[in-house]
Amino acid sequence: MSRDDEPTSGWKSIYGDKIEGDNDKATGTRETAAATETTGYSRMTRSASAQRSDVQRNDAPAPQASQGGTTARTTSVPPIRRRKPRVLLWSFLIALGLVLAVLGGVLFYLWNGLRPAKASATPVKITINSGMRAQKVAEMLEENGLIRSAFLFSGWLKLEGEGSRFQAGEYELTPGMSRQEIVAKLNSGDIVAGATIRFTIPEGFTVQQIAARLAETAGIDKTKFLEAAAKPEQWTGSLWTKALPNDNSLRFPLEGYLFPETYEMKRGSTEGDIINRMLAELDHKLDQLPEDWQSTLEERGLTVHQLLTIASLVEREVVVDEERPIVASVIQNRLKKKMPLQIDATIQYLLDKQKERLLEVDLKVNSPYNTYLNAGLPPGPIATPSLKSIEAALYPEKTDYFYYVTKKDGTNTHLFAVTYKQHQKNIQLSEKNVK
Repeated sequence: MSRDDEPTSGWKSIYGDKIEGDNDKATGTRETAAATETTGYSRMTRSASAQRSDVQRNDAPAPQASQGGTTARTTSVPPIRRRKPRVLLWSFLIALGLVLAVLGGVLFYLWNGLRPAKASATPVKITINSGMRAQKVAEMLEENGLIRSAFLFSGWLKLEGEGSRFQAGEYELTPGMSRQEIVAKLNSGDIVAGATIRFTIPEGFTVQQIAARLAETAGIDKTKFLEAAAKPEQWTGSLWTKALPNDNSLRFPLEGYLFPETYEMKRGSTEGDIINRMLAELDHKLDQLPEDWQSTLEERGLTVHQLLTIASLVEREVVVDEERPIVASVIQNRLKKKMPLQIDATIQYLLDKQKERLLEVDLKVNSPYNTYLNAGLPPGPIATPSLKSIEAALYPEKTDYFYYVTKKDGTNTHLFAVTYKQHQKNIQLSEKNVK
């Protein structure tokens, strides 16, 4: 159908199809009909107002026909919204799973490492030396199949406050024992009977006294022990013996180096074995000093040999621990002033037999150890110092004292003085306190 108000070049259908030229009218009619058929019968039922609205919306030219000459008009279907994956939830669940897996692995590692080792009916013998650290003991236990992990066992010992009371000796332990059973046995010193020798060297002993004590308690030959103590080529236990001065005036080169302690050693150990064990204990004790001890020693211009010498003087002069740093300060003050130390213990060291009271003639003994006749330190230590005396010699109190005298009241303490006049008064006061 045609309309008079449209241009002659073409016309529009109510469905927006534009036909180009008179020759295409029939084709346009067929296309419109085809489009109508494809969109369904429902389009025919639309109201007139809706049809007019469609005409206004479909002013755009229709797409060109395909080779078949027919262009089908289709309706667009709005896309269906898909739910986005819950990324955060999945990330959380994955992270939680990883954390739980790691935590589970750690817990299994701890449980497996701390549970008893595989049980066995065959006992295992281990030897713990005096001064051996808990970490070393743990490593030995692991090597012998008594625990599963030395690292975890050591950590458990620290948490429980254990490891410091282990007794030296040879033990017989059975694989499969619990941690508590092992620790209890090591703490109690439940060693294999008859397999070791046990001896104690008191603080302040000389090399000669040590030899006599070993002959009494350990069956060691005293003469052979003194001979071994004079042979540097046999000393392998301590690094510090290599720095010993080459001084012929030393009565016993190892005086002051054989650390006083209770020892447990294998039966049949030689005199050289015992000496090296005691020398190793000295190194072990020096390692327990504050980390700055060697730099402090250098600042004071002292060697380890001189440190042990001062410590031995303190050991033989002092009984009460609180006075050790004070007596050490008196020694330091006198050395700075180049005053003779005048320490009775150095005279006692020269005598074959200890005296309760020194005589005037004793103070005139001709020896480099006589601190009444010679200024400065004696050639070497005069006894085995304790760790407390070594610490006092290393870190003396800061005082102005130059003199001290025993109170003689039974307290084993001293009266200290700055001047000689004060010292004389202290001597008179001390004599009044004699009990």
